[in-house]
Amino acid sequence: MSSFEFFAPCPRGLEAPLAAELREIGVHAPIKVGAEVPGGAHFAGEWAAAMAVNLHSRIASRVLLKIAQRPYRNEHDIFAFALEQPWERWFTANQTLRIDVTAIKSPLKSLEFTTLRVKDAVCDRLRDTTGARPNIDTAEPDVRIFVFVTATDCTLYLDTSGEPLFKRGWRLDKGAAPLRENLAAGILRLTGWAPGTPLYDPMCGSGTFLAEAVQQSLGVAPGVQRRFGFEKLKQYDITAWQGLKVAAMDKQRAARSAKIDDLKIFGSDISGDMLDKARSNLARAGVPTLVLKQLDARNMVAPIDEPGILVANPPYGERIEVRGRGPRGEARPTPRSERDQSRGARGEARGGYRDRDRNGDDDDGGARGFERAESEELGAEFFQAFGDALKQRFTGWHAFMLSSDRGLPGQLRLRESTKTPLFNGALECRLFRFDLIAGSVRRREPEA
Repeated sequence: MSSFEFFAPCPRGLEAPLAAELREIGVHAPIKVGAEVPGGAHFAGEWAAAMAVNLHSRIASRVLLKIAQRPYRNEHDIFAFALEQPWERWFTANQTLRIDVTAIKSPLKSLEFTTLRVKDAVCDRLRDTTGARPNIDTAEPDVRIFVFVTATDCTLYLDTSGEPLFKRGWRLDKGAAPLRENLAAGILRLTGWAPGTPLYDPMCGSGTFLAEAVQQSLGVAPGVQRRFGFEKLKQYDITAWQGLKVAAMDKQRAARSAKIDDLKIFGSDISGDMLDKARSNLARAGVPTLVLKQLDARNMVAPIDEPGILVANPPYGERIEVRGRGPRGEARPTPRSERDQSRGARGEARGGYRDRDRNGDDDDGGARGFERAESEELGAEFFQAFGDALKQRFTGWHAFMLSSDRGLPGQLRLRESTKTPLFNGALECRLFRFDLIAGSVRRREPEA
């Protein structure tokens, strides 16, 4: 059997957890893990290795097959390089195609032009060898080719995943600021959590952390419910794939009858609407529905006597003003957009709350400043009360919170023990760790 080189991209900051995960996936197919680089990890193996990583990786974003690498000077060199590759070995001219080009410190003047040149090269190659040219489909292509360009080298990859791997196939309901599934899975690994250890998300939203944790506890493969790009390639080994898939489906069927109490995974949220979404997502993920409680995170208590891991993607800015049914059906703070409309209506009744200039722009700087100040005051109050709840009711726990606000520890009045840089998409964040032991309160001088 032939051995191939692969690259698995992942959210930045999760390269080491991904490499460790790849070694674990080696129990399903032999994998030789290579170098970790910013944004991913290399590995090598037979075709079954790519299928196993697609099926079982919780952290990777894709699995890319390395076709070739070569130095270049301009777009013409890249065109000639792509034209030489035996694309007919991998797919046919009857399949639709998409080309994606990314670059780091590249001297190329236009990535769009480079994309067109690679597309022309691939189509010309297939026309010369098969007599037909493939069609381009940027939305739902059969085949995706990725081109990575540095200052000196061009690397051609063939995608084996299709849709990004964080699209597990179970999350249809999501909140206003959803956390991608592979980032949530990577964060769980960074916390040191393991199945059997108590886990609590007090702001669970649509249930991303919970679903990832339950699937991991029950051994459910994250890709068991979806299709992959390698199924449309010529190298597709249906016999090997069926062996991997059947074993994964058996695990999923067994998971449906698992006892909830054995999992020690708990969640709550202030919004009843979000809890409904979380329950629906857990059901689609093929795992038992957890007991989810509706309560304000400021009023939370430890869900179990045994200390464990608390993990949260806390709100910031307008996310603090949660929309949805509150506990016992009471009204919750309203999003700013709705308050604007309400105040605008009241202002019009009083003779005008705001004016618009001839271009339709708001002449409402004072009102916007009031809104910002009100939001900041609400946020400060929330995080102070939330920090108090952690200190008073979660002694012995380890709390992990992902936030783009580096001032979060000060708002909680807690001293972080570690802070790990992570990227939620393009947004730079920190994963703060708080060890909730006696004396963990940060002593701060009273402000004037």
